[in-house]
Amino acid sequence: MTEPPMEPPERAAERGRPGAGVVVPLAVAGVCLAVPFVAMLWVGSYNRLTPAFIGIPFFYWYQMAWVFVSTALTSTAYVIVRRLERTRKAAAAAGGEQR
Repeated sequence: MTEPPMEPPERAAERGRPGAGVVVPLAVAGVCLAVPFVAMLWVGSYNRLTPAFIGIPFFYWYQMAWVFVSTALTSTAYVIVRRLERTRKAAAAAGGEQR
């Protein structure tokens, strides 16, 4: 078993350790993408007719609701990954200018 790092991730990122401070945003983005996938694969949770919403059986409006939820979660994951890429590029550009 390895020992956990003794310094905070911010300091490790300053030292230039690759991958420092990257794991959490990518994990959040991965969860945002996995949640709709798992929800739609778990058919037993929505394979029923009640409760109806404005006359539409549960089966249909539940799936339609996930279209909007999936869009929001996918957009969130996209923003997280793009922000991380921009941060990496800015750090690489700043590191290249100093040398």
